[in-house]
Amino acid sequence: MKRIYFLIFLQLGLLNAQDLPVAKWENINYAGDNEVYHMMDIYLPDQGSKISPLVLTIYGSAWRANDNKGSNYIKKSLIQPLLNSGFAVASINHRSSTDAIFPAQIHDVKAAIRFIRANAKQYQLDISFIGITGSSSGGHLSALAGTTSFNKEMEGEVGSHLEFESHVDAVVDWFGPTDFLIMDLCGSKMVHDDVKSPESRLIGGAIQNNKAKARAANPITYINDKTPPFLIIHGMVDLTVPYCQSKTFEMALDSAKAESRLISIKDGAHGKNVFKKEIQEEMVSFFKDNSK
Repeated sequence: MKRIYFLIFLQLGLLNAQDLPVAKWENINYAGDNEVYHMMDIYLPDQGSKISPLVLTIYGSAWRANDNKGSNYIKKSLIQPLLNSGFAVASINHRSSTDAIFPAQIHDVKAAIRFIRANAKQYQLDISFIGITGSSSGGHLSALAGTTSFNKEMEGEVGSHLEFESHVDAVVDWFGPTDFLIMDLCGSKMVHDDVKSPESRLIGGAIQNNKAKARAANPITYINDKTPPFLIIHGMVDLTVPYCQSKTFEMALDSAKAESRLISIKDGAHGKNVFKKEIQEEMVSFFKDNSK
């Protein structure tokens, strides 16, 4: 899977051998169990001893990978633009769908956030602002972290910092699934309803035969008056995660009067033509505006 992503992003011109960011701290275990899927790397911008606001990044892998936090594609497409703009970045691993079914993945994300709040001083982090971003399945988990902010039922019990909050202050969702049950209704090159689809494997059964479990994994399910601001980015010719996932999600956020904006990229596919410099700058501006 890592090689596949490397080749895709090399093709898109997003990888160079030079100047990829290097983590200040690598392989920090946020759960206290030494498992690879509970590791995070923390990157700091070049600003001396000054504390920095933080953005978590989550890789995309169709929930199939448990050790992609240091992938070149995420360093180049998400981590580097954030570091250049003065944000610290925590890039996290999480359990794959073969390690454990949902909600293990969101429990891991929330544990990482609690760990960061508990250890902010040690890692020079300004936790008055914590943003989150990711692409594809990473976008899904980022969006879910946003809409389940302050939802105690979604916390889980991973790690030893359960007394700390796991909410996030702003979300940038890059083409993540938001409503599994309608994915096949609006155009896709794969059959998401199939029992072997990534979404079905995530919840442990075919999504249409397990609708309650699918809804529990849908970020759109949890939108409420505490939902943080969202920036959503999606290619309109994405045949893997259909564009309707973000359009429907943005409409639901708008109906709930949650702050949101959708950037629709006419020639954008599943990653291709999406991680453009100007779109990365939109991400950075959004986080800056919400961290003031």
